[in-house]
Amino acid sequence: MEIPGAFRDLFDPQYRDYAYYGGRGGAKSHSIAGALVIQAAANPMRIVCAREIQESLKDSVKQLIEDKISDYGLEDHFEALRDETRAKNGGRFAYKGMWRNPDALKSLEGADVFWGEEANRFSGRSIRLIRPTMRKPGSRMIWSWNPEFDHDPIDKLFRGPAGPPPNSLIREVSYKDNPFFAGTPLQAEMEHDYRANASMAEHVWGGAYVQAMEGAYYASQLRDAREEGRITPLAVDPILPVRAYWDLGYRDATAIWLCQFVGREVRVLDYIEGRGQQLGYYMAALNDRGWGRAHQFLPHDGKNITVTSSGAAEHQLRVAGFTVQSIPNQGKGAALQRVQAARRLFPSIWFNDTPTIAGGLKALAAYHERQDENRNVGLGPEHDWASDPADAFGLMCIHYRDPQSMYDDAEERHDDAGRNSVTGY
Repeated sequence: MEIPGAFRDLFDPQYRDYAYYGGRGGAKSHSIAGALVIQAAANPMRIVCAREIQESLKDSVKQLIEDKISDYGLEDHFEALRDETRAKNGGRFAYKGMWRNPDALKSLEGADVFWGEEANRFSGRSIRLIRPTMRKPGSRMIWSWNPEFDHDPIDKLFRGPAGPPPNSLIREVSYKDNPFFAGTPLQAEMEHDYRANASMAEHVWGGAYVQAMEGAYYASQLRDAREEGRITPLAVDPILPVRAYWDLGYRDATAIWLCQFVGREVRVLDYIEGRGQQLGYYMAALNDRGWGRAHQFLPHDGKNITVTSSGAAEHQLRVAGFTVQSIPNQGKGAALQRVQAARRLFPSIWFNDTPTIAGGLKALAAYHERQDENRNVGLGPEHDWASDPADAFGLMCIHYRDPQSMYDDAEERHDDAGRNSVTGY
């Protein structure tokens, strides 16, 4: 049973939190799984292995735990069941997804160990709920992650300016701490990555934070939103309409931002993204998340783009029972118009603190200007993986009207019956 020395503290139960962060190749998941299997074979323990979003057990570490049991020759000590791994001494491993899952929180009551894998994906809300629920005397929490941004909740908790929680062990681990790394295919892959793009390789392998793209459009705006507390749990206003702003993709991504215009604020509630999916996938996602009654706003090509043989997106959504409207094209320079509108509106935008929103925010952070390096001039927005989410976000900002403007428009549309004909659009 070989585990890198960087993880020896896992066998010393004196700490409340064990935080292991760093780049790829550090054997974090394998080492933690191995240490927990060894301890669970020796003593009856209730261990909850969790990820923020876990659609099925295939997304969990269940297979990794059971592989370690096999590697260590401990099959006689455990029994692999459909949704848990049970120890013959009375202990067990449970595998949970924390997001919007009250049963997962209940499973923590009386648990000896909580392991949060891919902890950079955990929302601030989940972390705040997990910590007080792990209340059994002597219980421990283990967190493992590859850093992405310094504003991720797990990094703010353990590496933020306020310092870590009391009685915490924080350790950075990378391929340099893994004695089994040398000579593996991973080493050759790492060396190639450093030759091809040293900055990105330092993030992937060295554990550095993602660096802001040169020419990133919203870098300062996102930083201000974090510092001003505008990324926080939000509730839906039951009176006001929910709006869904789309960017339609055929070979690239389709992105949808869900929001409400509340006074002079824009409250971003959810984010949906997919690639290579039929339109029905997004309709199902909207319904499954409770947004089936949201007003759908498409870009101008919603009237004519054919994403399936069924015809234009606007037509398909309307047939499916959605309220839908296509927004006219902004004309020449539309992409930069959306950027300018978003920058103006950003101080009034609030974001729901959820994993889905976090994915959208990372796209906004990466959205940047394409550069002509020979002439040192900007060539407009780069069309890459981040541009589709940013285009949908910009469409929302272009379409926003402040309350006074909406009132003035309503007066102009006052119908013959004397009723206000505002539709919420």
